[in-house]
Amino acid sequence: MIINTGSRTDIPAFFSKWFYNRISEGFVCTRNPYNNDIYKYPLNSKIIDCLCFCSKNPKPMLNNLDNLDDFNQFWFVTINPYDKDVEVNVPNFKNVIKSFKRLSDCVGINKVSWRYDPIFISEKYDLDFHIEMFTKIAHELRGYTTDCTISFIDLYRKVLRNFPDAVDVATEERLIIGSEFSKVANDCNIKMKTCVEGTLLDKFGFDSSGCMTQNVIEKAIGKNLKIPKGKYRIRECDCIFGRDIGAYNTCLHGCKYCYSTVNPKRAQKNYKLHNSCSPLLIGNIKDSDIVKEVREPSYIDTQQKLL
Repeated sequence: MIINTGSRTDIPAFFSKWFYNRISEGFVCTRNPYNNDIYKYPLNSKIIDCLCFCSKNPKPMLNNLDNLDDFNQFWFVTINPYDKDVEVNVPNFKNVIKSFKRLSDCVGINKVSWRYDPIFISEKYDLDFHIEMFTKIAHELRGYTTDCTISFIDLYRKVLRNFPDAVDVATEERLIIGSEFSKVANDCNIKMKTCVEGTLLDKFGFDSSGCMTQNVIEKAIGKNLKIPKGKYRIRECDCIFGRDIGAYNTCLHGCKYCYSTVNPKRAQKNYKLHNSCSPLLIGNIKDSDIVKEVREPSYIDTQQKLL
């Protein structure tokens, strides 16, 4: 089983106490956002093949990382150079770099990956800005990660609601970014990746297969996985997302481009319903709720060693 904590919210940044309580109690519950069903997952290191995190601020998790020593881990940390006009409550990127380095030192370079996304172009954040800031951050992270995933802003209707000035990144601009970023990354021994962005940047040495593929997870845990065909995968890429324990409209970063928090005020309202002792991220289990226990075996291939 693969547990994913980061597609719907930022658990390390805002719910670290709750997560460590779940680790201590050995299980977690999550409410299906589409039909209200509740699923209960065991948090047992003998069953969980990998805990996958995605955060813009891992700092709240760092002092107690030893509580996760028994678990395989993989971390995405997003470090963008945007100001408060775009990432309202995200710490300054210089502080996130410090946390990234500390995290890498704790869990290992193969378990921490950098995200620089989403990229958008504006008068303030133009091509020169992105090239300059990517270069600065990449050189800071040299020796602390092996790869970086970029993506371009997706203009979903719910994104435009909070970010009406956003515009798509033109093909010519994408090619310039791909060319310049790849030069910097090569100098810093960082492999460039895209996810669900097509193969446009492959000519510059980008890996477009996905950001959280089976190979990525295997590299992080140091073991091969034997995952049944079609399990966890989506159509658009080769990523393996696992079981997500987050909840939509709960992240307080306030990023204008966010697709998982449609209404910042709603996120603040939901956050007030958070109970760090509850099995659920938001609210508590009611007597009328039906809890379905999910049991899956480990998919680690004990017959084959990682090459």
